[in-house]
Amino acid sequence: MAEPIKIQTPFTEEMSRKLHVGDAVLISGTIIAARDAAHKAMTEALARGEELPVDWKDQMVYYLGPTPAKPGDPIGSCGPTTSGRMDAYTPTMLDQGIKGMIGKGSRSAAVVESMKKNGVTYFAAVGGAAALIAKSVKKYEVLAYPELGPEAVAALTVEDFPAIVVIDCEGNNLYETNQAKYRTLKGY
Repeated sequence: MAEPIKIQTPFTEEMSRKLHVGDAVLISGTIIAARDAAHKAMTEALARGEELPVDWKDQMVYYLGPTPAKPGDPIGSCGPTTSGRMDAYTPTMLDQGIKGMIGKGSRSAAVVESMKKNGVTYFAAVGGAAALIAKSVKKYEVLAYPELGPEAVAALTVEDFPAIVVIDCEGNNLYETNQAKYRTLKGY
C-alpha cells in the first residue's frame, strides 16, 4: 500500500483534482464540522438572501456529531455520520466553495454531479474508529448555531486526520466499483 498523501488545508480545487479514488490521505489544518441541522439552517439562510456564518471557499466539511470531551481533551469521540443525510443540501453548499467532504456512506447522483461541476472530493473517515479519529483533533471551536449542540458549525484543528478518497472530483466512486465485484456472487 502506498504512503498516505499529506494534505494541508485550505483545500483548493487544484489539490482536489490531484486525488483519485482509493488514495489514503492524512489531513492537517482546519476542517469545518457541520451536520444536517446546520446544513438546513445554512441553506435556508441562503434562500433568504443572508450571508453564511462561515466562508466555505476552499474548505473541507466533516459530517460529525462529537461526544463531550473528557477533561483536558478538545473533543470526545468524533466519528463520521452518514453523509446521505446532507444530500438534499449538498449541491447548494458545494456552490458556496466547499472543495472536500468527509463522512461515511454513498452519495446521491445529484451530489456526485455537483462534485464534478465544482471540483470536489469526498473522503470517508472510518466509522467505528471515533476515539482514534479524536486523537488527530487538536482544537474544537464552535463557530455558528451553538443552539444546535453537537450539530453546530465548528472548526476543528487537525493533525494527520486519516481518510480515504471514496469519490473523486471526476465522479469515480469506490462504493460502486468495489461493490460491483460482489454482485456476481450467487444469491446476491
